[in-house]
Amino acid sequence: MATSAVARETVFALRRQIAKIEGTLPERLQAPAGERPRAHAEGNVGGAPESNADVTIIRRGLAVASPDAFLPTGVERLDAALNGGLPKAALSEIHGLETRNAGAVAGFVLSLVSLILKGQNLPVLWIGTSEIFREAGFPYARGLQGMFGIAPEQLLFSEAAKLTDALWVAEEAAKMTALAAIILEIRGSPQRLDLTATRRLHARAQSAGRPVFLLRQAGEAEPTAAPVRLIVSAAAAASRRTIAGPLAGSIGRPAFTVSIGKSRSALPGQFTLEWNPDEHSFEERREERPENSVAVVSASRGRADPAPAPGTVVAFPAVGSFASGDQPSRPQRPAHIGPRRAG
Repeated sequence: MATSAVARETVFALRRQIAKIEGTLPERLQAPAGERPRAHAEGNVGGAPESNADVTIIRRGLAVASPDAFLPTGVERLDAALNGGLPKAALSEIHGLETRNAGAVAGFVLSLVSLILKGQNLPVLWIGTSEIFREAGFPYARGLQGMFGIAPEQLLFSEAAKLTDALWVAEEAAKMTALAAIILEIRGSPQRLDLTATRRLHARAQSAGRPVFLLRQAGEAEPTAAPVRLIVSAAAAASRRTIAGPLAGSIGRPAFTVSIGKSRSALPGQFTLEWNPDEHSFEERREERPENSVAVVSASRGRADPAPAPGTVVAFPAVGSFASGDQPSRPQRPAHIGPRRAG
């Protein structure tokens, strides 16, 4: 039994060393039976909670994460997939694949900010380039209070002419504990937004204990230091709910389609979330599909004569192929095969 306990302790120590070498990602490590998990962060002399043997380890410092380290969305399945929610002291990527989803991505991030601001009165800094603010616009200040419970004076904006300036502002702001969150909105896939730049943002967020949201509008999914990437798009709103049931022809709460694009502890998944502007909370909407999802078109009615039966099918030569002696005339030739003009 003593040999078995020593072997388990050795394996656990090796796993901690491997996690330390690999970098900054969260990992689920199982402590040996009968052992209390300890915090092994550099310079950390405090212990971890004693009750849970299966704990979340932050690899770079190997510090045991407390339950308060995550921002739960309130959706049980999504929080379970993310092992508690989005990390508070980290860089999180919110990705919109198309420009037309910019409003949905911004609305989803404002919903997360609304969850963060519950119980505190700190401001939020929104940083972006002039390009993205011209393309996607600014949030409507008078609608922030009613939809998200955010006072207009709590949302601060910083418009930078260049991406390098926006990154610098984000890095400096991420060090400040006087902000509840930092939002950096970027359009496309700029070269300067590389792994090194996102690592700096992630490190600053960890040091300050504040979340930094990276909004990627109409860009490709590229490697970043963010532990979690959520892909967000607009979902069709359901009908408004009444005591008598859904009100036909009405528009209900705003809805988002949220996919887990990247996570070190979760498998890919897709969720449809509705935002409740009264309670300032998310609710999951599950779509019930009928057994036969194929669209069925009813037969035409009220016609005197039915449609005639189709005639004989005649085979034509393939497009672009002509029989010998049957070449098209000069005006019928495609323009792209004509000679280029020299001048």
